Amino acid sequence: MMSAPRPPLPPFTHETAIQKVQAAEDAWNTRDPEQVSLAYTEDSRWRNRDTFVTGRAEIVAFLTAKWQREQDYVLRKSLWGFRGNRMAVRFQYEWHDAAGQWFRSYGNELWEFDEHGLMRRREASINDLAIGEGERRYFGPRPEAERGAGHDIELF
Repeated sequence: MMSAPRPPLPPFTHETAIQKVQAAEDAWNTRDPEQVSLAYTEDSRWRNRDTFVTGRAEIVAFLTAKWQREQDYVLRKSLWGFRGNRMAVRFQYEWHDAAGQWFRSYGNELWEFDEHGLMRRREASINDLAIGEGERRYFGPRPEAERGAGHDIELF
């Protein structure tokens, strides 16, 4: 079964790469594993930290478990670079565990897309930092004034 194209399509320009990154941020902030999985090919391959995932069914299972563990998850992504059908993205997200401990997770992703704009490969390296609730930076989706503008994320 053929999946619907997910514009923008490669090869990316600076503008369309930023649009693709914003679309990914928006999708992940829904915390809806089924919806998020539709941006990936049927046989998409992931490395997420030390976990390897293949295909949409595994993506849905992975994300379901992730968002049960990482509560009140909110994400920011930033384009690092791109060429053709590939991108490098920096991100950070905040979440808390069941005990109420907050974390900020920092990472980098490498993405590869097929000709229909679906991600066929995702490699993510992520580190977690325990933070106090008063150190939080993100309290919901990106403000409208910052959307799609390619704003860099503050890392420190």
